[in-house]
Amino acid sequence: MGLKKFVINRTTVTILGIVAGIAVLVGFYIYRVNNAINPVKIPVATKDIAATEQITAKDIEMVSISSSFLKNANVITSTSELIEKYVATGTSIPKGGMFYTDQVVEKDELPNSVFEEIPDGYTIYQLAVNNETTYANSIFPGDRIDIWLEYKQNSTEGGKIIFGEFISSIEVLAVRDSKGQNVFDVTSGRTPAYLLFAVKTDLYRYLKIAEKISNMTIVPIPRNQQYTEDAGSTEYNNEQLINLITRFAKDNGGNYSSTTSSVNNVTEE
Repeated sequence: MGLKKFVINRTTVTILGIVAGIAVLVGFYIYRVNNAINPVKIPVATKDIAATEQITAKDIEMVSISSSFLKNANVITSTSELIEKYVATGTSIPKGGMFYTDQVVEKDELPNSVFEEIPDGYTIYQLAVNNETTYANSIFPGDRIDIWLEYKQNSTEGGKIIFGEFISSIEVLAVRDSKGQNVFDVTSGRTPAYLLFAVKTDLYRYLKIAEKISNMTIVPIPRNQQYTEDAGSTEYNNEQLINLITRFAKDNGGNYSSTTSSVNNVTEE
């Protein structure tokens, strides 16, 4: 009888309800905390890694962090995504630092990697372009294209437009944005600003002079895939355009003589 009165006592029931509620809340809290801090292992740097430096296995160690941190962080979690990759230009990885996705690139995404591909006696020529002159970013590294020059004569010269092929079958080594980064990094959505080519010193001079002529434009002309696959040697032999460039150089204190004699197709409009 006494036990029954105790159980049904209002105060006792209230106390037991409060205790049960607290127990449920504590249990739920512990569950949430354990899920929130559930540790995962990620790679971090064992030393300072400078920009453009290759990442090796000895540069990486694994540490545990809260899984909740990774929900909003673009952090690389696998060593396979790091080894033999490179630290992007303009950044570095400090000792103990995590590897963020925008800090790690392939070798060919480094601006200076293209210099390793050029033979002796050649240099890199960088042609300024935009989305329009690359045909909506349709010129790719490895493509063989032609370079044409457009020259608009002034009124004393006759006022005609000379438009002709200057270089045939030249390979595009890289397409870069205004910061020197690879345009075709699929994570970037970058806008083309430069096409890079390897050219002989003689040809480099002509191209740089052509850039200085206010009424002359250097135009990249893409070709089809078969043209790239069957590409012959790179040639430039348009005497009329070379004479225009040479004349401009002489008029401005330079002294560049023509090195070719044959004339390609040049159209006047």
